[in-house]
Amino acid sequence: MTKFSFTFHRPDPNSRARLGRLETPHGVVETPAFIFCATKAAIKGVTSEQMQAEGTQFILSNTYHLMLQPGSDIIHKAGGLHKFMGWKGPMLTDSGGFQIFSLGHGSVAEEIKGRRNSNRPRTMLKITEEGAKFKSYINGQTYLLTPERSVQIQRELGPDFVVVLDECTPFHVDKRYTARSMHMSHRWAVRSLEEFRRHDDDTQKLYGILQGGVYEDLRLEACDFVNNQDFFGHAVGGSLGASKSQMYDVVAMTMANLREDRPVHLLGIGGVQDIFNGVRHGIDTFDCVHPTRLARHGGALVRPENNPKPAREHIVLTNSQFREDYTPIEPDCSCHTCRNYTKAYLHHLLKAQELAAYTLITLHNVNFMNRLLAAVRQGIADKNLDTVEKSWVPEKT
Repeated sequence: MTKFSFTFHRPDPNSRARLGRLETPHGVVETPAFIFCATKAAIKGVTSEQMQAEGTQFILSNTYHLMLQPGSDIIHKAGGLHKFMGWKGPMLTDSGGFQIFSLGHGSVAEEIKGRRNSNRPRTMLKITEEGAKFKSYINGQTYLLTPERSVQIQRELGPDFVVVLDECTPFHVDKRYTARSMHMSHRWAVRSLEEFRRHDDDTQKLYGILQGGVYEDLRLEACDFVNNQDFFGHAVGGSLGASKSQMYDVVAMTMANLREDRPVHLLGIGGVQDIFNGVRHGIDTFDCVHPTRLARHGGALVRPENNPKPAREHIVLTNSQFREDYTPIEPDCSCHTCRNYTKAYLHHLLKAQELAAYTLITLHNVNFMNRLLAAVRQGIADKNLDTVEKSWVPEKT
């Protein structure tokens, strides 16, 4: 009997927003849910135990980084990622493709996120039908990552969910390139699926990725492809456009054409407004480095009513206005930080460059995202998602 299942229901017949239950060998995820990025088998600055204490259901790690350091064989010998990093809940790994192509092209990651400039060195050597050849950013060693090797590495890493290898294209490439890349990614996906089946022991499930850029006919073709492959779930990937409105259009059109019996993940998106938009179209899970990265720059996520600038999602605790503010980041927050420390203390830690600052603000931001998704689930259940959204999304200027 399978250890995996996904069930859902829509409390509001007039909305595509849905409540799901994703069962895995390492626990149940109530969806919609946020997946935190433990890129190198760690959430920067906090422990796995702290993540769970703040209500985290689900985390992901990065195949590209872990294959280079410490190596999937080391993690496999440790008993897999769960034992290696002391995480007791469900996990997902990506295929490594996004990092190969974003680091390799030097600017793809920024362009997918809407930022065009990057000074990163280019490590991509060659993309062929066989796979992606690239140089390690650690020691310059050359690697070839094929669809088969990506699945093999993810099997050694041992997460609950693994992802097919795909080429991730930026939005500045033309439709012809996007189509050619998508078709190659589909062939890679078939190879990934075949490799996965060869060693399938029901300890993992495979997600297929939807490419196609901003082009409706290509996205529809990608939907048709994944709908007819034996994937457990789907991940909406690739370039989602150069603006929020374009991203929302791509997500809406894609979700309207995906089969409904599988969980759907939206790759790399985690803004508060973006989550509400995705949920309304039936997205089940989201991931983004933003909440934890923001914390390392002194940014704390807050609801509009707790923000002196209600048009923003966060406050910047290095600002002088918090030097003598002896209140918590949010008065109604249950996180470890808000229960024990003030904005004045956090401001001091940041100014003194004490590492505890980054841990404490990260814990708050993790709790914030988990509270946000809990509120979203309750809003779906109560059929008042509009009201919930108003209390979480920053005011429009």
